[in-house]
Amino acid sequence: MRVRLSVATATAVAAALAAVTGCAEKADTAAGGDGAIQVTAKDDSCEVSKKDFPAGHVQLDIENKGSKVTEVYILFPDDRIVTERENIGPGTKARLTAEVKSGSYEIACKPGMKGDGIRQKVTVTGGKAAVRSPEMDAAVAAYRQYVQAQADETLPKAKAFTDAVKAGDIEAAKKAYADSRIGWERTEPVAESFGDIDPKVDLREDGVEKGQNWTGWHRLEKSLWQDKKLGPEDTALADTLIKDLTVWQKKVGTAEITPTSMANGAKELLDEVATGKVTGEEERYSHTDLVDFKANVEGAQKSFELLKPVASKNDPKLVAELDKQFAALNTLLDKYRKDKTTYVFASYDTVGKDQRKELSDGVNALAEPLSKLAAAVVK
Repeated sequence: MRVRLSVATATAVAAALAAVTGCAEKADTAAGGDGAIQVTAKDDSCEVSKKDFPAGHVQLDIENKGSKVTEVYILFPDDRIVTERENIGPGTKARLTAEVKSGSYEIACKPGMKGDGIRQKVTVTGGKAAVRSPEMDAAVAAYRQYVQAQADETLPKAKAFTDAVKAGDIEAAKKAYADSRIGWERTEPVAESFGDIDPKVDLREDGVEKGQNWTGWHRLEKSLWQDKKLGPEDTALADTLIKDLTVWQKKVGTAEITPTSMANGAKELLDEVATGKVTGEEERYSHTDLVDFKANVEGAQKSFELLKPVASKNDPKLVAELDKQFAALNTLLDKYRKDKTTYVFASYDTVGKDQRKELSDGVNALAEPLSKLAAAVVK
């Protein structure tokens, strides 16, 4: 779920995000890469050092000089996402490497991670197309198959969930809920790239903006665990969820996927864990956060494994560190389930403060080297 933070939550999360995105990347961006586009995000402006640049691999060196957590996007004219970096805390820097074709785009900064953002129009000129090795092409093809398979497998699981909702069977719906979300959570950055699907199916209550109807999994989650009743409105919401997920399933095959978007998406999944799952905010009624947590990690690891043949040649030390940190985080997660062949995890409301801190530290230890994967892929 693309996080929409309240002011209080954004303030609380900012310090943790410094560990995830800021500290290491301050060192990375201090020198400023040759040809890098400097993006300065403030509470009331989004400054871009270049508004015309050649196609190929583009690097954004981002600095948040505002007082709010922000996110930065490169957007197609129709608002589809080329690439993004979320959860950039105040006073921190981030580096974003992306493959961009010639055309018209917008760079958007979103202070507080809300609304349409503050935008700058940019033009990408002919230049040279990004050169891809056969290994890169193979990684993209395999990942495209993976995200399509996840969407295809999600629909029947979601149907089992919504059928139980429509039947008024609260217990059956509760049992089917977390499982129905696994494929989505594994591939969420691709779903988010379409812009309008994510808010329809995966928005939390605190992310609902004025005039927006709250639909999707979390609206039904509230009915099941907090309201403890199902009615005609929930039946309609169940039908809408299947309709929206079917659109997602059909659109997945048209997604813009590049080696850098795979690497950046892996990092985004770790940011999702840091700002939603570790805090317990994502599944605040069902407390099934650890299922989402595991799925996010699996999705990030899939991208990494597919990109490993390229990254191993360019930065073997980084690959070794990522192997180590993925293994450590998966081992840590396994402490919260009795059977590693299932997705039956402990309810997150039973996970204490110290345990949550341990999980957060594990995420941070992985997120720091993972933020460097895109740059390693295009060296």
